[in-house]
Amino acid sequence: MKRIVLSLALAVSFVPFAALACEGEGHQASANEPLKATVAEVATWTKAKQATPVDANGKDTRSTQGVIPGAVLLTSSSQYDVKELPAAKDTKLVFYCANEKCGASHAAAKRAMENGYTNVAVLPAGITGWKQAGQPTAKPNNT
Repeated sequence: MKRIVLSLALAVSFVPFAALACEGEGHQASANEPLKATVAEVATWTKAKQATPVDANGKDTRSTQGVIPGAVLLTSSSQYDVKELPAAKDTKLVFYCANEKCGASHAAAKRAMENGYTNVAVLPAGITGWKQAGQPTAKPNNT
């Protein structure tokens, strides 16, 4: 029994480190989940201008990893002003953050959905998966 308790305590102590990828803005998705999109889907949508990528990363991640070209750069994953998003609530938005361990994209997508956006997806692979798939990145503007 002591081993189980110790194992659980150790596992819980490592949870905050997963959030470091999104610079401390780790979040868990709610029951009302956005759609999950693959890198290939997002690449197709963005190339055809059928979706707007939305970057929920912080300044440090953006400066080291880059951003998906044409992405909206949020000021915060959980407290951004909804006016940062396109005005049309039916615009296909694809939120992403650092990687699969980061929940900032889910928090940002949830906020959009709570504010009436109806075509919302998340790229779980994040900018890391995007780059690993050989997709192009851009330098962030004004971040």
